[in-house]
Amino acid sequence: MREFRSSQLARICHLGLLAALIFLVTSPLFASLGEDVSSIRSDQAQLKASVRVVPGSHYSVHEMQTPSGTVIRQFVSPAGTVFAVTWRGFPANLEQLLGSYFGEYVQAASRQTASRGRSVHIDNGNLVVDSAGHMRSVVGRAFLRQKIPSGVSGDEIH
Repeated sequence: MREFRSSQLARICHLGLLAALIFLVTSPLFASLGEDVSSIRSDQAQLKASVRVVPGSHYSVHEMQTPSGTVIRQFVSPAGTVFAVTWRGFPANLEQLLGSYFGEYVQAASRQTASRGRSVHIDNGNLVVDSAGHMRSVVGRAFLRQKIPSGVSGDEIH
């Protein structure tokens, strides 16, 4: 009987994760992972968000804050490519944030066990996604190992 309940709980948690993913897909748009820096400018105008650019020696960080308080940080390489994104606050649109990598994320997230609760950790070699929180407050990051500029570590992305 105990195993049956655990199995039911696992199914419910998986359904909850999928429901959260569907909810995230319907949120506002942001710059996409792996795309050109110009996508950030159009997102800023659409969301009426403030953007602050912090230049660095290996990359720049474009930090966008929406009127609802969500903070999205896009890490841009010297070549002008968004190689990482982070989010904090109300759930962001992961389909837009991850762009062409969203399908890979959904497949990997659906294979995770329910025992991890509401946190997600995906590492498929190139794509790394970490996210945790609840429906009103989520923190996360995603980056492409193959796009990270030389001299930069994934540990710097937060």
